[in-house]
Order: sequence, then C-alpha cells, then structure tokens
Amino acid sequence: MLGLRKKYGDTRLEAACAGTIAVGDPSYRTIKGILIAGTESDPEPATSGDAGAAAFLHGPAWLFATVAAPNTKDDLHDDQVHDEAEVEAR
Repeated sequence: MLGLRKKYGDTRLEAACAGTIAVGDPSYRTIKGILIAGTESDPEPATSGDAGAAAFLHGPAWLFATVAAPNTKDDLHDDQVHDEAEVEAR
C-alpha cells in the first residue's frame, strides 16, 4: 500500500480504498486496479436492494412448496417397454 501511496498520492488512495470497501472487495489488487484505471472518483454503483442474493432465489414459499411425484408408470418410452419374455430372460 505504501508504494501505491507514493505513486498515486494520499487523496487518490483514500478514495480508491473507500470505493472498494463500499462494494465489499477491499483487496490490494482491486485498489491498484482502480488507481491504474483512474476510476477512484467515479460514483459508487447503485445497489439492487437484494443484499447480494443470487438471482435464482425465490423465497421460502417457493423453496418449501409441495411438489407432486411424477407418474412413472405412464412415462415409459418405447425403448423402455419390455415384454414378459424379455423380463423373465433376465
């Protein structure tokens, strides 16, 4: 960090650090990338309000919904139908 301070200055380094803390990735690599790109003064990205939850989550009502078991008796394909003689041969 001290090398970044010497190269980019206190003000830019502080702004880059504040930005990385705001987005939750305060690593050296991220800070250095922001300083190289010169984006430390860009406004913070707007949050989506989902607290970082994955897009495929649907909530507890969907998670615990009752799912009917498939009717496998009627779901046989032509290649799965066996006559009795073939079954007995096995």
